[in-house]
Amino acid sequence: MRASLSLRPLRWAALAAVAVVLGGGLAAQSTPDINFDANADILSLPSYGEVAGVATNSKGHVFVYARTGHGVATLGDERTFYHNGSRLFQFDQNGKFVKEIGQGVYAVNFAQQVRVDPQDNVWIVDSGSNQVVKFDGDGRFQLVLGRKPENIGVRPGPGVPASGGMPAEGAAPAGRGGGGEGGGRGGGRGAPGAGINGDSFNHPSDVTWDRAGNIYVADGFGGNNRIAKFTRDGNFVKTWGQTGSAQGQFNQIRGIAADSAGNLYVADAGNKRIQVFDGEGTFKSQITSVGTPQAICVSGGSTQYLYSSNSNEPESMEKGEIYKVKLTGEVVGKFGRAGKMPKEFGMVNSLDCRSETTLWVGEVWNWRAQKITLQR
Repeated sequence: MRASLSLRPLRWAALAAVAVVLGGGLAAQSTPDINFDANADILSLPSYGEVAGVATNSKGHVFVYARTGHGVATLGDERTFYHNGSRLFQFDQNGKFVKEIGQGVYAVNFAQQVRVDPQDNVWIVDSGSNQVVKFDGDGRFQLVLGRKPENIGVRPGPGVPASGGMPAEGAAPAGRGGGGEGGGRGGGRGAPGAGINGDSFNHPSDVTWDRAGNIYVADGFGGNNRIAKFTRDGNFVKTWGQTGSAQGQFNQIRGIAADSAGNLYVADAGNKRIQVFDGEGTFKSQITSVGTPQAICVSGGSTQYLYSSNSNEPESMEKGEIYKVKLTGEVVGKFGRAGKMPKEFGMVNSLDCRSETTLWVGEVWNWRAQKITLQR
């Protein structure tokens, strides 16, 4: 009996150590805060709206993809065309407005993300048109993945019968289940959420590339929960994932990023984790100690880090910090909180991190992009 009592404190100490190693509650509670500076006044936006995407190129130019107003529905003989709900802006390294890219382009409907690849091409992910579009560094169209739905429902009005609804302000358009070639089927022809082979997207959320230039599209805001892989020329290679909570399954994919070794990091928001895969879709590991991941990025440099924003709850401003994580999954620290003031965040939908210490943060709720400088 005495021996049993004397061992009990050691057992509790061992259990506590295990909890820390596994990234449990004790580790999460002790996550250190990172000191940082923020500047939200660098960019002079020519138009205001929800900043869904922000990205930088090798010259330090900044690209902002914003939801600047309600989309316009044009009634045709057979189809209703929905367009002009978003705009893509370019600024120089000092924040001076340079130009607008893609003005009037067919795919620019409801901004979801903007990314810049290693060759300084600019890519937009548009949830309204179900398309991913590539522009070169001068803003010229280069490639498109996905197809716009054959028709879009509109609100009823004088002379217009009720036929579904337009996307709600501040939210991605609702999936319609089987809306033709561009709408995806949400797995209607196979496993739930597996989608259709090819680029039949259902509200895609993000895009990234590996060193060979292969393209990976996160197709996860509508009925699909999958990753689609394409060659650098846009030819379909494969797809993986479906709706669920097991390894390799997803529930609302909100972001994707790649490291220099070709590993893919997928923000599996509905399952409150980031899953890690190789370029063929083989599951490698998962990170579960960063809340609900909304936006993610992998930094440049010889030592890369993963940054992940903890999504605000839909009806709350209690969350909103951004985590800095080693690629092994170890959480280094966190910074920021939810709010309206500088150094606070309102629904971070986009992160850009070309270096370990300098980030751009795109906020949907606060209609802005903040430049963040972390202090080592």
